[in-house]
Amino acid sequence: MAAAAIGVALAVACLPLGVYPRLACAVLDAGCPTGAAPRGELPRLTRLTAVQVAQSGTYVALGDSYSSGEGVWELDQAPVNDGADRCHRSEGSYVPLVAEAYRFGGGTAFYACSGATTRQLLSGQYGQPPQITRVTAAASLVTLSIGGNDAGFSKVLTGCIVKIPWSSACVDQDAAVNRRIEELRTSMLQVLREVRGRAPAARVIVLGYPRPFPEQPVESVDNLTVADQRWLNTMTRRLNDTVGSVVAEFDRAIAAFGAPGSAEYVDAYEAFAGHEVGRPRPFLNGLAVDMDELRVNARSYHPTGDGYRRFAELITKQIAAGPGRPMNNVLVTDPNAPRQGAAPPR
Repeated sequence: MAAAAIGVALAVACLPLGVYPRLACAVLDAGCPTGAAPRGELPRLTRLTAVQVAQSGTYVALGDSYSSGEGVWELDQAPVNDGADRCHRSEGSYVPLVAEAYRFGGGTAFYACSGATTRQLLSGQYGQPPQITRVTAAASLVTLSIGGNDAGFSKVLTGCIVKIPWSSACVDQDAAVNRRIEELRTSMLQVLREVRGRAPAARVIVLGYPRPFPEQPVESVDNLTVADQRWLNTMTRRLNDTVGSVVAEFDRAIAAFGAPGSAEYVDAYEAFAGHEVGRPRPFLNGLAVDMDELRVNARSYHPTGDGYRRFAELITKQIAAGPGRPMNNVLVTDPNAPRQGAAPPR
């Protein structure tokens, strides 16, 4: 009995504000419109499945280059958001593929931007509005990958590649990278709070990063020694574990309060197993150099088309699976509301 009462209380706590007067009129004979008799039948509450929650509104895609589609941008640029070319959004990203797999009631809003840090996601970059402002109460699903730029992975990788062969310049960055990863806990939590503040009933799915090199590398790749590759793998694992733990803790708080929505983490560390850099069919671009300008191309060490398709598989599976707990989102049906086309009561 007590458990049932708690369940009802939590469900009621998540109802739209407009439902409360009808509940009061039906149950307490209070707050009824002037001249109206109380109606005894309560609004019906139906708990939504994880998929129903995700599809009920707008799909908003945020994040960094692993979400924008940097790895295939030069091949398949997305004709979206004029003036935001520096964000390098691509139709080859996982975002359009997820949008095809599910029918979202409010459509899809694609605003991930290459180079984004957690701070820039909240404050903006390249003269564009902050990504966070694209999240509204209409959002039912928010996906993002974030944290790699906070950890400085692009500069770290450059430092590893552009070094004297066989030097320790790569692994010597260990202390600095670990410090930045630990600092990410605070900013990652702030991102989740901001997203939830704008879309309190949405499912939020955070995608991790894939392991870039084989678990047991056997030869140098792109001037990266076997030791360098192992270290970069370890830093990727540490970054994923940090972000994943913040997301899991945030979702536990949502569940503890019986609130709608969720925060979910997709661990992509093993997603490209067998297809890492140096393998015959890699899902990550290796080092790409623009010889005309003698600079490293931004697509380096970003997913290929196959890689983004693998990401899409992970996201679509997570949408179907849900957070591993019941959702507290409910659909309210008022049996007392006039039916469409029905004659008004006399």
